[in-house]
Amino acid sequence: MNRGETELVKYFAAKGKLNAAKFPIGIGDDMAQIKLSKKSSVLITTDMLLDGVHFDGKKASPEQIGYKSMATSLSDCAAMATVPLAAVVSVALPRNYGSAKLKRLHKGLLNAAKKYNCPLIGGDMTSWGRPLAVSVAMLSVPAKTKPVKRSTAKTGDVICITGTLGGSIVKRHLEFEPRLKESLAIARAGANAMIDISDGLSTDLNHICRLSKKGAVIEADKIPVSRNAKGLESALNDGEDFELLFMMPKKKFERLKKQWRFKVKLTAIGRVTKGGTVKIKKSGGKAVELLPKGYDHLKENSKF
Repeated sequence: MNRGETELVKYFAAKGKLNAAKFPIGIGDDMAQIKLSKKSSVLITTDMLLDGVHFDGKKASPEQIGYKSMATSLSDCAAMATVPLAAVVSVALPRNYGSAKLKRLHKGLLNAAKKYNCPLIGGDMTSWGRPLAVSVAMLSVPAKTKPVKRSTAKTGDVICITGTLGGSIVKRHLEFEPRLKESLAIARAGANAMIDISDGLSTDLNHICRLSKKGAVIEADKIPVSRNAKGLESALNDGEDFELLFMMPKKKFERLKKQWRFKVKLTAIGRVTKGGTVKIKKSGGKAVELLPKGYDHLKENSKF
């Protein structure tokens, strides 16, 4: 979420004041939380994917589009360390899309639903004279730990990520694995804050720091750059990595690394600071401000 989106989200949150007792987590996080009783709650998220923005319908198969649409919302569950419960999907189909392609799109949705144990329980279909749009609404429930929010990073926390960053446009953005199991282990280990990297490390790190009222310093040399990335700038700003960015005390992170049993690697890339500025330190140089240069849906910078 970049500056244009951020300002609007702040406006929406101010206008739609929520009862914190009924809605412990509201506008501005990866999912919203609804309290059902003293001991139970449910979380909800929604994501809309558009042809020409999130995928190229001329190159991606209907199965790939369906998989990505479901996996994107599953990644929101991972970002908060919650357990997916069920999903509903709405599609706006181009005219003459055809039932055969729709069935293939549905197959892709089911592939992700079955792989990550999140049943697809309903939805809606309509058609129009424009490109394909797929909207997924998903419910999840808290795990044994509380949902991990974006706004609770602590001064002194190490800043960590899963996997590698950058170059997702080559292929990975259509077949990534939402880090659901990994996120539960990270939450149990004591993560203070977490987000999935969808708009780019530079943007999503700034987002956590803004909400937590903290600053950060990251080391450029420590950022694990994907082999498909076009250098550091690509790793910082490309987005659609869907890896986890999280903060936790250093000792807890060291313990987590020793206990880690997943294939995806963990990397500490910096630390949370008191100041409100996010900085990056390159080899042999001074730390400079890291501006949020990831994707912003309210600017004309389509990914395709």
